[in-house]
Amino acid sequence: MDSLRVGIIGYGGAGRGIHSRLLREAHQRVTHVVTRSRAAEVHHDWPHANVLPDVHSLLAHASVLDLVVVASPTGEHAAHVRAALDAGLHVLVDKPLATSAAEGQALVDAALHAGGRLTVFQNRRWDHEQLTLQAVLASGELGNVHRFERRWERFRPVPQDRWKENDPRSGGLLLDLGAHLVDSSVQLFGPVVSVYAELASRTTAAVDDVFLALTHHAQGGRPGVVSHLQAGALVGAPGPRTRVLGDRGAYLVTSFEGEPTPFSVLDDAYEEGRRPGEPEHEGWIVRGSERHPVPRAHGGHVDLYRAVVRWIVDGGPPPVDPADAVRTARVLDAALQSAQQGQVVPLH
Repeated sequence: MDSLRVGIIGYGGAGRGIHSRLLREAHQRVTHVVTRSRAAEVHHDWPHANVLPDVHSLLAHASVLDLVVVASPTGEHAAHVRAALDAGLHVLVDKPLATSAAEGQALVDAALHAGGRLTVFQNRRWDHEQLTLQAVLASGELGNVHRFERRWERFRPVPQDRWKENDPRSGGLLLDLGAHLVDSSVQLFGPVVSVYAELASRTTAAVDDVFLALTHHAQGGRPGVVSHLQAGALVGAPGPRTRVLGDRGAYLVTSFEGEPTPFSVLDDAYEEGRRPGEPEHEGWIVRGSERHPVPRAHGGHVDLYRAVVRWIVDGGPPPVDPADAVRTARVLDAALQSAQQGQVVPLH
């Protein structure tokens, strides 16, 4: 695979903890990093990388870069993406694309004017869970699906002290985890036609308690699937991660990424009895008291970066169409409106 020369804007939890790790796994080279306080970490991870104080300094090196990864706080995405596009570079921006649909659409318009050099890091499309569920739906084993539930719940009564918790405009779980939850549901069940939301800030200045009810577009003469999506930081008993209900059965994922949940005992019992050579499972097909494990689909987040390399080297469409991120932002905008008004908001 071709090795890109990559610049990263921001080297915190996303820049270092996610993007740097995946770039190394994909055998790419980080050559420039914008950070004011994490130079030691950069030099530890990428000894030959240049550490720069600001985006302007990074873009002065545009001629020796193939890709810029924007991993700065969400409120800075618009300015950083536009600057990198203006410098003639391909851009991968962490989700959410922007703080609103209007701001996101302006970036998509700029990217189209610049030759389509923008994509969005919707890495959860490459989760084992999402890939496995896509295979389950394609098999028809659940029959006609009427309800999709996904939860991203944690118990953090003492919140972290960082911009995501402290910035009510560009932080909070609606923009952070909500961008993943909505994108996943739309990828599975199609466009959203109405939104109902309940939002609260229980322990932080930003939203930390999210409930969304989305109605998807009707398909095949049947009513659209209803998605119930939840994210919370003050959930002492997190619910099952995913539950999909159809007229022939259900798909259940009990836990997610090691987050404690009382439902994980189902998985623990299976893993204890799994014989050598039997596949890892990713959830269950359930019909009342009957259940059987579903083999885990192959794939992972690094596949997004492999797709980014192909996009840049070979051309073709981006791995995630940024217009999808604008559609997600419209849903999140409607969620804010719904929570303020206490009513269902239609999307046209």
